[in-house]
Amino acid sequence: MKIRIIGPCGSGKSTLARELSLRYDIPFYEIDNLIWDRSADQRKFPEADRDAKLRSILSSDSWIVEGVQYKDWTLGTIEKADLIFLLKPHVLKRDLWIIKRFMLSRTGIRPWNYKQSFGNLCKMMVRWNHQYEIEAVTGLIEKYRKTSFVVRNKAEVIREIEKFNESV
Repeated sequence: MKIRIIGPCGSGKSTLARELSLRYDIPFYEIDNLIWDRSADQRKFPEADRDAKLRSILSSDSWIVEGVQYKDWTLGTIEKADLIFLLKPHVLKRDLWIIKRFMLSRTGIRPWNYKQSFGNLCKMMVRWNHQYEIEAVTGLIEKYRKTSFVVRNKAEVIREIEKFNESV
C-alpha cells in the first residue's frame, strides 16, 4: 500500500504517518528529511540527491510519505499513491499543536529535527498553517484523476484504509 499524507503545518502528518507505519508495518518518510541535511547546520541536500532518494522510495512496494509540500518534485507521490489523505483539523487546533511542539522542543523535553526559533514559529503558524492553500492541493490531485480524502483525525484515515484493504 502506498499512502500520501498532505496537510498544513501542525495538522498531525508526522504523528499519523508514524502511527500508520507501526499499525500496517509500512515504512514512512518525511519530505522535510529529504530536503534538509539535519547534520549540517540546516543546509539543503543537493536537488539531485533529494530526487534520487524520493525515486528510491517511490520504487518500493509500500510507503507512507508525509509533508506539506506538493511541488513539482513531489508529484510522483501523488501519481503513485493508492490513498491520499489531506489532513485538515480546525485551524485553532493546529495553532495549539504548533505552539505545543515549539514549547516542548525549545525546553528540550522533546527533541526535534531542527532548532526551533521564534521566527520559525511565526512562519509555521502564518504561512504554513493559516495561509495553507488546501484548494490548490485538491485541484492538483484531481489533475492526476486521483481521489483524496479530506480528514480531520486518525479514525477517519483508518476507516478509509480498511475500506481500501477490503476492496483489494
